[in-house]
Amino acid sequence: MHSFYLSIVKKRDHLLFILLTLFSLNILLNNDSPNTLLVRAKFLDSFSFISSPSMWLKTILQLEEETQLLREKNLQLALQSDEMNRSYEENKNFKKLLDYKKDSNFDLVSAKVLNMGSSSNLSSITINVGLIDKIKVNQPVIIPEGVIGKTILVGKSTSLVQLITDVNYRASVRIFPSGSVGILRFLRDDICEVREVQKNAEIKLGDAVMTSGFSDIYPSNLKIGTVIEIQDEISSFQRIVKVRISSNIGSLMNVFVIREQDNE
Repeated sequence: MHSFYLSIVKKRDHLLFILLTLFSLNILLNNDSPNTLLVRAKFLDSFSFISSPSMWLKTILQLEEETQLLREKNLQLALQSDEMNRSYEENKNFKKLLDYKKDSNFDLVSAKVLNMGSSSNLSSITINVGLIDKIKVNQPVIIPEGVIGKTILVGKSTSLVQLITDVNYRASVRIFPSGSVGILRFLRDDICEVREVQKNAEIKLGDAVMTSGFSDIYPSNLKIGTVIEIQDEISSFQRIVKVRISSNIGSLMNVFVIREQDNE
C-alpha cells in the first residue's frame, strides 16, 4: 500500500495534467457560450487529422477500385478492337474472294478448309465440297494468289487436296516473258524449284511463273509464283530456277476448286 501511494506521489504531475485536461474538455464540450464555441471549433479543426487516416484509407481503396474498373474496361475495349479488326480482315478477304470468283472465266466452287494435314507422306488439306458439288479427282484448287494444289480423293461432301508444298507434288509450268517451260516441285518453306529449263533461256529475277497448260489437270496461266534465283546445272544444258510461291499455305481458310477447265 505504501508503494502505491509512493507511485502516485511520483506521478502526481502527470495525473494532475490528465485531470486538468479532462476538466478543460468537459468545459469546452458542455459550455455553449460564444467564446467557448469559437475555441471548440478551433480545437476540432486542429485535431481533425485524427480522423484523416480513415478518410485517406477510404480514398485509396476507392481509387484502387476505380483503377481496377478502368483496367477491366480497357481490356474489354482492347478485346472488342481485336474482334473488330478480325471481322474487318475476314470481310476484306471474303470480298476479295467474291470479286475473284466474279471476274474469273472458270467455273469456281467455293470451299472452306476443314483441317490441314502434314506427314512425311503427304501435305494436304480437307475441304467441305465433294461429289454432291460435282467435284472430281485431279481438279485444280486455287486462291486469288495462285495455285495451291489439286484434289486427290473425293468423298460425298468432302475432298482431300494435295498441296503444292507436298514433296511429291509436280506441275508443268511456264516462265514469262521468255516462255520457257519446266517441271515444278516443292523445295522448302515457300520455295519451289523448276527443273528441265533450257540453259539458253532468257530468265530474270522477278519473272512470273504460271501453269503451262500442258497437263490435263491445270489450265494455262494460273499463277504459281516469282523467280528468285537461277542456277546453271553443272555438266548439263539445263538450269534450275527457284521460285517463291504466291500462295500463303499456312493460313488457308477458303479456297476454290476449278470444276470445269479450258485446257489448251
